[in-house]
Amino acid sequence: MILVIAAAIAAAPAPPAPAAQAPPAATCPDVVTSQAFVCRALQASNSGNSEAAAQSFEEAAGAQTDETEKARAWAAAGNMWIAANQPGKAALALDKALTGTGLQAEQRGEALLDRARAAEAQNDLKMARAKVTEAGRTVSDDPFLWYFSAALAIRENDAVTAKDSIGKALALEPNNPTVLFEAGHVYHFAGDDVAARSYWSRASAADPSGASGQAAREALKMLPAPATTPPPPPPGR
Repeated sequence: MILVIAAAIAAAPAPPAPAAQAPPAATCPDVVTSQAFVCRALQASNSGNSEAAAQSFEEAAGAQTDETEKARAWAAAGNMWIAANQPGKAALALDKALTGTGLQAEQRGEALLDRARAAEAQNDLKMARAKVTEAGRTVSDDPFLWYFSAALAIRENDAVTAKDSIGKALALEPNNPTVLFEAGHVYHFAGDDVAARSYWSRASAADPSGASGQAAREALKMLPAPATTPPPPPPGR
């Protein structure tokens, strides 16, 4: 059951890279240009319609002639397809984004991380690990990279990598309740319920009314009661 709770937390999409705020609907031009499609994509994203946003970003990529902007549009489409729970479409879009040299440095790293997330959702753990490793060359300061790496390592049944990865995430975000929750999950997986209890207790305290805090409290209920040392016998007995 703890694994189910952890999976629900891990399934939450990572926030996409900051983008310009979409203008009001009336100001999006009714024309077939890349800029118009991006405008519609941002509107759809802001309204919570990830599928429509992904479709509009793909249309923007198709209408774009600049290779760098085209790659960025494909990457944004992939991110939105992940949010829409369509990892197959995400993988296709991200593969197009990563073709060539349109994405560089951190932008390429974040697209590689999204490609890893799409692969993991398709149960291609080997591909997911390869993309995480490649992403780590440029976005090693992104705590979500290490959070995701830890969750992936649990699926790979690799406690050593899971602990190493969550340690890196904690170094970057020591008080983030979602990272703390995953740390509890990692140590529970590794058989260390004392450490798991500590991390879940910290997650609960850091997020008293949020999803990660609630998940931590549910996980704590499933742990065995902590061992207690019996008091010494009275003198003379």
